[in-house]
Amino acid sequence: MTRKILLIEDDQFIRDLYERQFKLAGFEVDSAADGEVGLQKANINAYNMILLDLLLPKINGLDLLKTLKQNSQTKNIPVVILSNLANDTHLETGMRLGALAYIIKSQSTPRQVIEQIQSLL
Repeated sequence: MTRKILLIEDDQFIRDLYERQFKLAGFEVDSAADGEVGLQKANINAYNMILLDLLLPKINGLDLLKTLKQNSQTKNIPVVILSNLANDTHLETGMRLGALAYIIKSQSTPRQVIEQIQSLL
């Protein structure tokens, strides 16, 4: 069974890098460059997981996480925060709002991120 993930990331280089790496690892990947498009895609598609950056245009990552977890269509989709914001406040808020995990991009290679995601699915 192919695992389908939604990657919500505004930085095109990072989005393309992770999209390519996840596809090579056998994932089906959909992506969004801002929180608004990410929310729209999450509402109309079935995903096994959502990877969510925090610094996003239109709807920031924490607001989007809160909305996803309050929505009956998306509340059961596991969300992993994938961000470079490494302070405890963001980590604690993200976990309190329902994130399954918090991965700091600068502290993990794409391969390590994929391995963490595989272990969570």
